[in-house]
Amino acid sequence: MSKPEIVAIAPLPAFFAKPLHEKFTVHDLHGAADAEARRSLIATIAATTRGMVAFGGSQLTPEQLAKFPHLEIISVMGVGYDGMPLAACADAKVKVTNTPDVLNDEVADTAVALTQMTCRQFVGSQKFVEGGEWLKGQYPLTHSIWGKTVGIIGLGRIGKEIANRLLAHKMKIAYFGRSKQDVPYQYNGNLVEMAGDVDVLIAITPGGAATKHLVNAAVLEALGPTGYFINVARGSVVDEVALVAAIENGTIAGAGLDVFGAEPKVPEALFNRRNVILLPHVASATHETRQAMADLAVENLALHFAGKPVATLVPELAGKVAP
Repeated sequence: MSKPEIVAIAPLPAFFAKPLHEKFTVHDLHGAADAEARRSLIATIAATTRGMVAFGGSQLTPEQLAKFPHLEIISVMGVGYDGMPLAACADAKVKVTNTPDVLNDEVADTAVALTQMTCRQFVGSQKFVEGGEWLKGQYPLTHSIWGKTVGIIGLGRIGKEIANRLLAHKMKIAYFGRSKQDVPYQYNGNLVEMAGDVDVLIAITPGGAATKHLVNAAVLEALGPTGYFINVARGSVVDEVALVAAIENGTIAGAGLDVFGAEPKVPEALFNRRNVILLPHVASATHETRQAMADLAVENLALHFAGKPVATLVPELAGKVAP
């Protein structure tokens, strides 16, 4: 019996590629040499391709989706899927799955680490030692996080894990979202107001049009010259031009960033600042977590092609496509 054919629109690390090739016939669209090679490959495989694999940061337009008329499922290895054309997928009855929960702890750990590193300037302290500056005097005092208030933008699965960890750091918790939840934290439905009340603002909301530039100049102004901004969500969530200006002008005290608007390009104005920590989108990037994400992405494909309900259909498609 022939294996189901799928197409990859993202690079496949070995730990993901191996099980995919064992279970499916995999066409590497991402690895095509140029636009002509991509067009040629699509023309060859479109009639037989039933599945697609993507990463959380992958982008697929409705027009690109339409090139695969027999597509049944897109399995995203990542919690984010804002690059997928959900309306077009619903119309075409194409399932979209992602990999939630398995990366909650990793991303929450990264958010807490960024908070500590940014407020305490640990990277700047290391450079201070390596540059021989300690021989000339002490590193300037920084700010503690205990006793301070953190505002979490998006108290979902990961947001709750961040809150749990920061409680252990003796921080007070506030959150912003579409509605109040049954949690023992302070809710504020106005982001500007919450930013004005907190010392650290952490973004962990989904990306997409609904949250584009949610953190804007007004929010950063309210956060103020003693406030820190941490982003482990999507680069699109913050107005990056406004953020750079806020750093340059001292509007906020600092920022810890794992995501950017035009990754892997990062505004050079943020480089080499003691009060800015820059990470290359590595919040979930450990062997253990990425393997768990890959396993779930493969499982969703295997369940679908076995005629069973997928494990993690994205909620926007519930009731619109078969589970």
